[in-house]
Amino acid sequence: MADVERPNALTVTGAHNGAIMSSCLVEIDESSAVVRLTGVLDAAATEAVRGALLARLAARPGPLVADVTGLRVVDPTGRGVFADVRREVADWPAADLLLCDPAVDGPAQPDAALAGVPAWPTLDGALAAVAATPLAAVLSADLAPVVGAARQARELVATGCERWGMPTLIDPACIAITEMVNNVVAHARTPMTVRLAPGETTLHLAVRDHSPRQPTFAGISPPTRAGGRGLLLIDTVTRRWGSSAVPDGKVVWCVLDPEDEAT
Repeated sequence: MADVERPNALTVTGAHNGAIMSSCLVEIDESSAVVRLTGVLDAAATEAVRGALLARLAARPGPLVADVTGLRVVDPTGRGVFADVRREVADWPAADLLLCDPAVDGPAQPDAALAGVPAWPTLDGALAAVAATPLAAVLSADLAPVVGAARQARELVATGCERWGMPTLIDPACIAITEMVNNVVAHARTPMTVRLAPGETTLHLAVRDHSPRQPTFAGISPPTRAGGRGLLLIDTVTRRWGSSAVPDGKVVWCVLDPEDEAT
């Protein structure tokens, strides 16, 4: 992305289902994978833009296209926000960020801060890339924070593992999802969305809730302490796990690998 005035930049004063932040407008197209950013992205707006992109990725499975055709970036932090978001969601189930950026079609190379962020000069090209990513391999369920939620989540995980040829992951994935869901029931106490999808050789799980309280893991609990072992179980059965803050809550995710179960 070049730090230049784009010829088709828009002066925006408001939009349906949009959110004005500083001098930058983020407009979500609920019917597609597109989020349009227009105006000026400065340091004051960067964190809000990051939150808006993460919130949309948490709400909708599959790759997201950030259309920056009408955006002017005037701050180094702003130039790096897209790469930052893509790194944050790298281990979420079926999540990715692409760019529609006409600057990549000109004589100048894309901004160095965008290294690793796929970009297309036209929206049609970016949407074609999204269409080439199959979404059939994604399972989601909206659950209430009740005692039976963990059982429903385990059933979803078992279905996915069988469907995707990962039977050895059923037991560890059920352990992980049980602890993730029970943490929501016990602590967040909000509605949640459970989502899972296969990677090339891995299984990705995530639970999105609406509490800002982040999980804390301090290692092995003393034997005299009641509870507090849920995160230890997740840490034991998964290759890696983490938590991402999003507006109005968080996404707790983990990655499992069949090779770990074979050793």
